[in-house]
Amino acid sequence: MITQDIFDFLKNLKENNNKDWFTINKPTFENVQKKAKEFFNEIGFELGKVDSIEKVNVFRIYRDVRFSKDKTPYKSHFSADYRRTKPMLRGGYYLHIENNNSFIGGGFWDPNKEDLLRIRKELEIDASEFREIINSQVFKNFFGELKGEELVTAPKGFDKTHPDIDLIKKKQYLVMRSFTNKEVLSKDFPKEILATFAAMRPFFDYMSAVLTTDLNGESLY
Repeated sequence: MITQDIFDFLKNLKENNNKDWFTINKPTFENVQKKAKEFFNEIGFELGKVDSIEKVNVFRIYRDVRFSKDKTPYKSHFSADYRRTKPMLRGGYYLHIENNNSFIGGGFWDPNKEDLLRIRKELEIDASEFREIINSQVFKNFFGELKGEELVTAPKGFDKTHPDIDLIKKKQYLVMRSFTNKEVLSKDFPKEILATFAAMRPFFDYMSAVLTTDLNGESLY
């Protein structure tokens, strides 16, 4: 389970995000990091029972500040992602633990241009199956609505009056569910994580089917 001392450390780190403080509190960091890693890996183990996971990636606490205006050296959260086995399965799960800002995310954050065009072409032909997924009660209960950055107008080569242009002009296809600290600390949180991941899978499976076939529905693999 995620425990209160993890939140306490992350809160204090956010308020004292500097090397001197971190060095003094390194033993506490190592203790809570160990707990967080064990939690993330256990979730990965359970997820692997129901989905094919290629890799569990627990992110480092250290920030890459080379190209960032924000020069604070440490992240104020622990996080991990769970990558489905390519090429046949697409989509990734993301778990973020932060004081008063924990959430689960998933989807297609930065699709390459070929994949993005393939998705848009599929939606241009027929978006009814995708709309059925994102309009389902289960999807709405867990995620509300589909999220992600989008273009101001239609992408090049697409009709701006197309009835599904709201989906076609997206640059990202993402879902997210937030949790309070109380919910994260609950003994039921692991079950909620896995239930949330399960609610993503119709969305992931649709995209997997699209991205592993051509416009005629013929397999690319």
